[in-house]
Amino acid sequence: MSQKTAFITGGTRGIGLGIAEELASRGYDLALNGVRSAEQVQNITERFAKQGTKAHYLQGDIGSSADRERMLSELKANFSRLDLLVNNAGVAPRERNDILEATESSYDWVMNINLKGPYFLTQAIANWMIGEGRGDNDFRPTIINISSVSASLASVNRGEYCLSKAGIGMATQLWATRLAEYGISVFEVRPGIIETDMTSGVKAKYDQLFAEGLSLQSRWGTPSDVGKAVAALASGDFPYSTGQVVMVDGGMTIGRL
Repeated sequence: MSQKTAFITGGTRGIGLGIAEELASRGYDLALNGVRSAEQVQNITERFAKQGTKAHYLQGDIGSSADRERMLSELKANFSRLDLLVNNAGVAPRERNDILEATESSYDWVMNINLKGPYFLTQAIANWMIGEGRGDNDFRPTIINISSVSASLASVNRGEYCLSKAGIGMATQLWATRLAEYGISVFEVRPGIIETDMTSGVKAKYDQLFAEGLSLQSRWGTPSDVGKAVAALASGDFPYSTGQVVMVDGGMTIGRL
């Protein structure tokens, strides 16, 4: 069997990089997407290369149809097939505005990247996977969407973000339903409060909340925590669970009295 390959959007920093590192440790070659220039992420791809992992960088904005089309062409040119798509790339609002004051420009920017982009990227990748899988009963590709506890927890000062992650939840169910006949499993991973550059500005706030019992496991989550969950789902060890959600939140969303 040829080398397994994973395509991770937003795969050169934060949660995406944690996922990439875990998959590399399990023998995957990597296609990593981001918006930074190739020169800015060269240290990351070179580090993977030194570990024996092929890591090809696909620069582009997943919210752009032209960028998605170009990245798919480049992906096909560099890899014979794709075993795993991880829709991880996402943005928070540039400004956290109350929903009574939120702007359409912020809404469109967040939804374009967080929801529209993954939806149509999945469409394109799924069609490729279907084509590659015809006649090969051993090819069992997987699609994993990274959402957030914000899919079900309301934050009125970043409504567009919450809506985008709730939409990812339904997209997971839709793709799981549509792709089951082709043997393609689809899962959703919902991280809680993960220590990344995106959350660095609210570190003091959440340090205090963890100390006050925000989650059952009173610590920040790490990109590695999410990476391990993704790798477990991609392993094929959950063959009868397509469409399901895996929480990686330290028990934060468990209802308590």
